[in-house]
Amino acid sequence: MRPSFIGSGVALVTPFNKDGEIDFRTFSKLIEFQIANKTDAIIVCGTTGEGSTLSVQERLKLFSFAKEKINGRVPLLGGTGSNSTFFSLDLAKEAEKTGIDAHLMVTPYYNKTSQEGLIKHYTFLADKLNKPIIVYNVPSRTGMNILPETYEALSHHKNIVGVKEADPNISKLVKSLYLCKNRLSFYIGNDDLITASAYLGCKGVISVLSNILPRFTHQMTVKAIEHDFEEANGMQESVFDLIEAIFSDVNPIPIKEAMKYLGMDTGYLRGPLHTMTKHKRENLIRIIEKHNSKLQQEKFL
Repeated sequence: MRPSFIGSGVALVTPFNKDGEIDFRTFSKLIEFQIANKTDAIIVCGTTGEGSTLSVQERLKLFSFAKEKINGRVPLLGGTGSNSTFFSLDLAKEAEKTGIDAHLMVTPYYNKTSQEGLIKHYTFLADKLNKPIIVYNVPSRTGMNILPETYEALSHHKNIVGVKEADPNISKLVKSLYLCKNRLSFYIGNDDLITASAYLGCKGVISVLSNILPRFTHQMTVKAIEHDFEEANGMQESVFDLIEAIFSDVNPIPIKEAMKYLGMDTGYLRGPLHTMTKHKRENLIRIIEKHNSKLQQEKFL
């Protein structure tokens, strides 16, 4: 199965105005900034995009707008997962009408399920949808974790093509890649593990860092995939403190704060998310200023 993309996909933020409405003008600029700086895919309404705070109609508007703006230049992945199988199906079917290229579907959260339940959940959706599915595993948020054997079972479905793996357990990643062979494309969901995961066989990253360093993240990821590990590891190490800083509070609080500081006014957060404390913000700004030369090479349009 051909990967949905290879390289660095951005988990794009969603900008809101002071009234809590989506700021499509800024959203358009963010998309152009990403494409101009070589991002390999754009992911809309994921965790970083505050997808769980958006209504169905808002998600569909974002998908439609992004599809028209991207105009086939890079793949568009839409966050269509939820903790309800039937709600996910309804949302995903409507999302397909907007032209998204693939679904990013998070595991059921809160009510959760068993490993067998995960297989049934994703198989049911894959049987009924036309666009390919990338399974999204983020146990720190959902309270459940997909086991390698479950990935192996899902890998035999022709419409389940990939995994966003946000579990930092490298041993588990090794086993998952081994069991699935080349039937699933794995994308790491942790910016601090880009080079390590590429060494093991991942096809790329779905990145938060790319919101402010799209060209750098693309180059680092491609170098790692092409086994230029000396260069890629040097790049990874050079931004380790910046990656820590943009995850120093609940995502996407710090990355939105960083983008505002850099002139990309993404506006406000949606509740229950709240602004950073003064101490955390000062530390974030200090680290951003340390990396000013890198960041200024990717000026916001």
